[in-house]
Amino acid sequence: MLRKFSPNWDFVFPLSLHCAVHASFTLLICLYYAPALWWLAVVDFIAHFVIDRIKSGPRYLGRFADIKTMSYWTVFGLDQMAHHLTHIYFVWVILKYI
Repeated sequence: MLRKFSPNWDFVFPLSLHCAVHASFTLLICLYYAPALWWLAVVDFIAHFVIDRIKSGPRYLGRFADIKTMSYWTVFGLDQMAHHLTHIYFVWVILKYI
């Protein structure tokens, strides 16, 4: 799954697998609490894919890959914030539904 940093199209399959793992957990949570919201798993897959590709793509924020720099940690923090905001949105939608 670490090939998501690849500059060519080799990133698509491993990144898709990574996103599918996250989306499957979102699907399980939705099916337990609000089955009608299964589509949140699709939103999770797409959002996770876009967020991670922007973070890791060498033409995007992936160019800040040196772990010893402040810019790496800033990008890492922004990546994590985007993921958490997505999950907070999912919780809000589920709680609003039930």
